[in-house]
Amino acid sequence: MVADCGAILFFVDAGVAAELAAVRDQITARFIALDGCDSGEAFEAWLAPAGAVPTPVTITPDDPFNIIYSSGTTGAPKGIVQSHGMRWRHLLRGPGAIGYGETAVALLSTPLYSNTTLVCFFPILAGGGTVVLMKKFDAGRFLQLAQQHRVTHAMLVPVQYRRILEHPDFDQFDLSSFHMKFCTSAPFAAELKAQVLARWPGGLVEYFGMTEGGGTCILICHEHPDKLHTVGRPAPGHDIRLIDEDGVQVGPGVVGEIVGRSQGMMNGYHGQPGKTAEATWVSPEGERFIRTGDVGRFDEEGFLTLMDRKKDMIISGGFNIYPSDLEAEILKHEAVAEAAVVGVPSDAWGETPVAFVALKAGAAIDAEALRAAVNARLGKTQRLAELHLLDALPRSHIGKVLKRELRDSWQAPAQV
Repeated sequence: MVADCGAILFFVDAGVAAELAAVRDQITARFIALDGCDSGEAFEAWLAPAGAVPTPVTITPDDPFNIIYSSGTTGAPKGIVQSHGMRWRHLLRGPGAIGYGETAVALLSTPLYSNTTLVCFFPILAGGGTVVLMKKFDAGRFLQLAQQHRVTHAMLVPVQYRRILEHPDFDQFDLSSFHMKFCTSAPFAAELKAQVLARWPGGLVEYFGMTEGGGTCILICHEHPDKLHTVGRPAPGHDIRLIDEDGVQVGPGVVGEIVGRSQGMMNGYHGQPGKTAEATWVSPEGERFIRTGDVGRFDEEGFLTLMDRKKDMIISGGFNIYPSDLEAEILKHEAVAEAAVVGVPSDAWGETPVAFVALKAGAAIDAEALRAAVNARLGKTQRLAELHLLDALPRSHIGKVLKRELRDSWQAPAQV
């Protein structure tokens, strides 16, 4: 990533410097040392002298603001170029009901290199509020800091909400200062949303969108408790549509790939015009939309139900199988904490679904018994070929399940 983005300055702390020791000579960027690091120039020496005035620069809305790399859950990370105009649009979400003002205190525990964090981080600072950063997420420590700092806002991913609510002392902490909580980056189960609403003071808002921008859906959970199975409606000024395999727009009630357009869209993938073109859909009106790679369906009220990643859909014996449907059935079992279903090669069916499951603490059930119980509730074409128990599902630093790793870990049964 350092090489790809063409950075000329690289700010490193001791931990990062240690990780890069073996490839240090391959990085041409100047190292600026932070946090007691002795690799590179000292930060204090790099700073301009007191009284120095920066050279004025004219900035346009289309000028690049930052490059954020995709999570790489489905392949090599791509550099997403976000413009000043795109970031400005993120700031405009802050006023009003969200409450990003001077009295706001946000507690953030996801990495600063993630757009998940930045869509809360920047607006809080722009509004004159306070940000408390956790070096590493821990459910107990999060609750302590939230009470200590009288936190009003938090951006968390679904697995963090689950771990916080499962903390044995959750109900002992005073969380009455919370005004609004947010969630994005991964599927947020309706049952988990309901638990957050019931047990955690303040509002709950789910964002569905991409770091690449395009269209965003917003679900204000506390206003629409009957729509928790959806990701909400398109945000104001956002145009979200569904298209079929041929790129033709489909209507309400029909499943299709989600594409979106708004004033907050990436300039493109850094140095990859071909990948940028692949991510683009042009509407009949000639407008540029960004393809999400996600599959969904609008209901009659305009709420979007998210199905799956398009590339995660399993085609078995000619039938389309959505892993999220199977995962939802697995999660209904009282012993299950988390589940992921992937498609693996099958001589008989082309592909067949295999489940990977982590159990709740203290729970015990045989993998075959669990598979049989789940299959009894599934349609014939959906049934799980295998179910494997893991201590925990592999996740990225932002909490996304790494299904690519699960597929890679699967081994075909030995032929007898």
